[in-house]
Amino acid sequence: MQNKKKKHRILWTALFLVLAVFLIGGLVFSHFGGFGTGPCADTGEMAKYAGQVVDITIPDGTRIVALGEATHGNAEFQQLKLDVFRLAVEQAGVRAFALEGDYGGCEAVNRYIHGGDGTAEEAAAAIGFAIYRTEEMANLISWMREYNLSADAGEDLRFYGFDMQRIEHNYRYLLESAKAAGVDTKDLDAIWDTDQFKSSYTSEQIEDVITKVRNALEQSGEESNPQSIHFAEVLLQNIALGRVIDSPEGIGLRDKLMAENILWILDQEEKCGNPCIFISGHNGHIEQSGNYGAEDKVMGNLLADELGDGYFAIGTDFYKAVCNLPKGNEGKRVTHTFYSYDPLAKAAKEAGFQICWLNFNEVPETSGLKKQVMEYSYMGSLGEMYSPIYNLLPQSYRIWRSPAELYDGMIFVAEANPTVIQVTVP
Repeated sequence: MQNKKKKHRILWTALFLVLAVFLIGGLVFSHFGGFGTGPCADTGEMAKYAGQVVDITIPDGTRIVALGEATHGNAEFQQLKLDVFRLAVEQAGVRAFALEGDYGGCEAVNRYIHGGDGTAEEAAAAIGFAIYRTEEMANLISWMREYNLSADAGEDLRFYGFDMQRIEHNYRYLLESAKAAGVDTKDLDAIWDTDQFKSSYTSEQIEDVITKVRNALEQSGEESNPQSIHFAEVLLQNIALGRVIDSPEGIGLRDKLMAENILWILDQEEKCGNPCIFISGHNGHIEQSGNYGAEDKVMGNLLADELGDGYFAIGTDFYKAVCNLPKGNEGKRVTHTFYSYDPLAKAAKEAGFQICWLNFNEVPETSGLKKQVMEYSYMGSLGEMYSPIYNLLPQSYRIWRSPAELYDGMIFVAEANPTVIQVTVP
C-alpha cells in the first residue's frame, strides 16, 4: 500500500512538473512572441553602415518624402515625425506636412500654426484620432507655429490631412466657404445635426446636396480657391467609403482615395513653387510595394507607380515595443509588450543603437548586410487595435516581407515606449 501511495506521489509530481513547464513555456512564448526574440543580422555590419536620424539625406528629385510608423502607439515613432520633417524642411525646402488624419481636422491645425486661437493640444485633438492627442504631436504643431512666426512670405509651413474618415471639420469649413462665396446653403444646413449628418437623410440625398454645393462653388469662381472644393470632395469620399467600409473593397478604396488626396496636395504645393512634400502614416500605407489581395495596391505602391524614384519611402521598426493600444470599443487603452522578430532591428540594438537609420542603397553588394535587407524577414506591424490573438499567434502582428522591397531605408528603435494619450484636452 505504501509503495502504491509513493507511486501516486511520483506521478502527481511528474504531472505537476510537466504542467509547470508548459505554463512557463506558454508565458515565455506569449511575452516574447516565441521562444526567444528572433534571429539577428550581422551586428558588426550594422554598426558599420547604420547612422543617426540626422544623417538621412533626401535624394535629388524627390517629390514625396514618406515616413512610416510600425505602430501608432509608441512615442518614438510620434517624435520621428518632427525629427524627419525638420530635416526635410532644412534639406529639401519642404513646406508641407501631410498626415494620415482627417483633412478638415488638419486644416484646423493649419489655421493654428498660422496664428489661430487655441493651444497645440486642442489643434492636435481636432485631427480626429486619439493616437494624435499626444505630447509629441503637440510639440510638432508648436514647432511649426513657431517656425511660421519668423518665416518669410511664401516660406511658411502648411499642415494637411489626406484621410477622409472624419467629417465634422470638413463640413464646417465647406459651409464656411459656401457662405463666403455667396452659395445657397439652405440644403447644406438641413442635412446636418450638431456633429454628423442627419439620419433622416439617405447617403444618396446627402451626396446630392454636397455635389450641388461643390458645383456651385466651381461656378461661382471658387476654382481659384481649390481648398473650398476639396472640402466637398473629401465629404463625398467619406460617403463612398462608408458604403463599403466593412467589406474587403473598403480597405483598398481608402488607400486609393488617400493616394489621390496626396497627389492633390503635391499639386497644390507645386503650384506654390514647392516641388516636394512630406507625408506620414502607418508603414502599411507608406510601403512602396504592397497589395490588399490580388487587385488593390496600398497607398505607397500607388504613389510609387505614379512618381517612380520621386517617392522616397522610410520605414520604421522596433526590437521591443511596449505599445499603447485601444481596449475594445470602450474608449479605454492598455499597454502590451511586443517583439518584432526583425533581425535588422535586433542587430541595431545589439550594435548599441537606441535609434538608428539604415539607408539600404548605401549598403554595398559585398556586405553580408545587403543580403539581409533584401531577403524576407519578420517586421513588426501594429495598428490601432489589440487582440488576444497577438499573444497566442505572434505572426498576426508581424509581416513577412523584404525590407528593401518596401522601403528605401529604415529607422530602427531598440525599445519603443508607449504614447500617453490625453483623455481631455486642456
